[in-house]
Amino acid sequence: MPTQPPFSSESPKSPQQPGQRRKWNDYIEEQITEAQKRGDFDNLPGAGKPLRIEKNVFAGDKALAYSLLKNNQLAPPEIERAKEIDAAMARAEELLVTLRRRRDTLRLKLGRAFASDRRAYNLLRNKTRARYDESLRAINSNVLSLNIIVPPALHRRLLDVDAKLRVFDDEFPRLAE
Repeated sequence: MPTQPPFSSESPKSPQQPGQRRKWNDYIEEQITEAQKRGDFDNLPGAGKPLRIEKNVFAGDKALAYSLLKNNQLAPPEIERAKEIDAAMARAEELLVTLRRRRDTLRLKLGRAFASDRRAYNLLRNKTRARYDESLRAINSNVLSLNIIVPPALHRRLLDVDAKLRVFDDEFPRLAE
């Protein structure tokens, strides 16, 4: 049997004093607990499934545009640009992985590498360095354009291209031919 609320039922307003409000919150919690024990919340439609929230309360005046993008499996331009930046970073790092494999293969030969192998490695190293430099600068350009369209909290840092190239030079020194 449900308990009576801790204030008079004659007053249609909710209690205004903090003590009464706390009593009212305790009453509500008690009612919810009793309903859970009775099983009133068992087998509700959609139980255990994510909520279907159709409205984006944060979209503001862009709500229609965002819903159109969502319905067409697209993302807002700032999200797409961020994905492009991440993909470009992965491609730039893949350049290094390929060069690393080539360098490690030459190291396994332990001095038995032919001059032509070392020359080929140096050519690949120089081309990779140029492509890496170009990729990093393109990424910075994309970061700048992303930072223009997103709020400051979502800004990305520019890459320190010179520092990354110094690390490249340290990791991949030219081999004596």
